[in-house]
Amino acid sequence: MHHVDVRIEKDIYDVNRRIADSNSRRLKEHGVRAFDLLGAIGSGKTALIERMVPLLIRKGLRAGAIAGDVYGDDDYQRIRALGIPAVNANTGKECHLDAHLVEHSLESLPLDQIEILFIENVGNMVCPTDFALGAEKRVVIVSSTEGDDVVNKHPMMFRGCDLGIINKVDLAPLVGANLDRMETDIKRYNPRMNVFRTNLKTGDGVPAFLEALLA
Repeated sequence: MHHVDVRIEKDIYDVNRRIADSNSRRLKEHGVRAFDLLGAIGSGKTALIERMVPLLIRKGLRAGAIAGDVYGDDDYQRIRALGIPAVNANTGKECHLDAHLVEHSLESLPLDQIEILFIENVGNMVCPTDFALGAEKRVVIVSSTEGDDVVNKHPMMFRGCDLGIINKVDLAPLVGANLDRMETDIKRYNPRMNVFRTNLKTGDGVPAFLEALLA
């Protein structure tokens, strides 16, 4: 029975990878650069999009977004308020977006009017790691309020992402979080990862991060 379970799991991942590759080709055909944003609930994924979109507009770049959530449309409504094309992608019982759901979301977006697409994944630090979506880069966001051991508890998330953000740096002294420890842990699991510290309430750190994202 264990052998059967492993085989089924492998088949699921293989199918997801094929669809993700198809998503990637479709995005490139339309000249869209897509970025997958991962992190726990409340880490700051939606707030990051809210900070980046005005900066992109100043650069003359048109943004769009897919808002992934288990249920509801709170994040979607916040993103729509930015005046950009967006799709609400509810997963139901699933704790992550998969390539098939993103494929359907792309069908509802005016891709010829989008140059930068943000895919906000479901708020979870475990499930999304194994499911590629077709994005160019993956970004993981953690916040000081999650505790400075949050990185050490989720090593696979950091090994599988390209850029990292430590958010809510202003609250670190209040919750006793050691930001240096968080960054050291990230570097231990992914030495090549560029790590940025942000305060998304003020926007501090976002311009530097966006430059690295678009590089």
